[in-house]
Amino acid sequence: MESLEALVAHIHSLLKQADFDSLRAHAATLVPFLAQLSPATHSLGYLYLLEACATSGANLTDFGGGDFLVTIADFLTACSADQIRLAPDKCACCLISRSVPIANALVLKDQVMQLNVPIRGIAPLRAAVRKIQASPEQLTTVHADYLLLCLLAKQYKAGLSVLEDDIFDVDQPKDLFLYCYYGGMIYIGLKKFPKALELLHNAVTAPMSSLNAIAVEAYKKYILVSLIQNGQAQNKNCAKRKPELVPSFPKYTSATAQRNLKNHAQIYLDLSTSYGNGRYTDLETFVHSNSAIFQSHNNLGLVKQVLSSMYKRNIQRLTQTYLTLSLEDIARSVQLDTPRDAEMHVLRMIEDGEIHATINQKDGMVSFHEDPEQYKSIEMVDHIDSSIQRLTALSKKLVSIDENMSCDPAYLMKTGRDRGRFDYDDFDTVPHKYF
Repeated sequence: MESLEALVAHIHSLLKQADFDSLRAHAATLVPFLAQLSPATHSLGYLYLLEACATSGANLTDFGGGDFLVTIADFLTACSADQIRLAPDKCACCLISRSVPIANALVLKDQVMQLNVPIRGIAPLRAAVRKIQASPEQLTTVHADYLLLCLLAKQYKAGLSVLEDDIFDVDQPKDLFLYCYYGGMIYIGLKKFPKALELLHNAVTAPMSSLNAIAVEAYKKYILVSLIQNGQAQNKNCAKRKPELVPSFPKYTSATAQRNLKNHAQIYLDLSTSYGNGRYTDLETFVHSNSAIFQSHNNLGLVKQVLSSMYKRNIQRLTQTYLTLSLEDIARSVQLDTPRDAEMHVLRMIEDGEIHATINQKDGMVSFHEDPEQYKSIEMVDHIDSSIQRLTALSKKLVSIDENMSCDPAYLMKTGRDRGRFDYDDFDTVPHKYF
């Protein structure tokens, strides 16, 4: 095994010393040689030839168009992870254009987007993520592009295959911002708003020395998702301290974000103020009068979900006051047009588990009930057990990270200067982890 590894390393060294400009110049003549190589056995050499073709500056249609795209996809699925990790930059060049020195190079992601078939890139990029990663905790340059293709293809559940990993190892800040932003959008598409809120929160509060466009767009969606999620959470929370509709920035948020983000999202903050007033007609008027702006931001659909959530919020409020109520009274209280509209909203909320009620079709009365969950079923016990195990594993990982950081001279110098600025209470506003 050691001799084989030594041989692969030697081949890699020879390839690195090769005249790569010459390989690019003769890219068209290299394509037939790919058929003589095995993607699984000769992964490293195969990868160098692929990258030479992909970065040659010529249109990939010169190399067989769709056939070349299939070649890249098949390679990513079959290649040896141990070999391609020796040249992760070459693999990235076959996947994403930002690593390629030639601006007009067409690579896998660009090719499937140009052909308007993003779904064809999902499986190859998912395979690439796993093969480039040293561990599931590592965030690669491919993660964000994989999530983008899932979004464009509306294959939101496919994105969960990487979003459910706990990420601790990040090399490039931009990769983290894009991962959180696209991941938040995927969870929005799945209507898993707590998880969307968590990822968007990470994008907004991540360290930044200068404001970036990704954080700005994430903050706009963060406000909208907060209204949808926290508007209903306020009704469910009977404690004196209810969650804010849009939480304030925690103190560990960068000064750059705290100073500038609100200036780029004022209309969304105005929307949250209108939402907080609880009057549907006022919120509807505000949305209609600013619909062109929300549309230009590609957020109109999410804004309409905020508007729709106002009905749910107001219906939930009624459950805190009444044991029974007619559909006609519900329609009048929450400003729905007809009792039939009220019935549809109530039924949908019952199906989603947002309220517990029964409807008497005969007299049009709705009876509200307490949560029937007794937290003692086998499924609930399994869920709690898996959550505890996950928390235990995360706790051990955090302890390990903390120990490593405590030995870092640069970190010790920084914390020495900032000692006294933070205390444990500063972290209270971090969203809870959802399982």
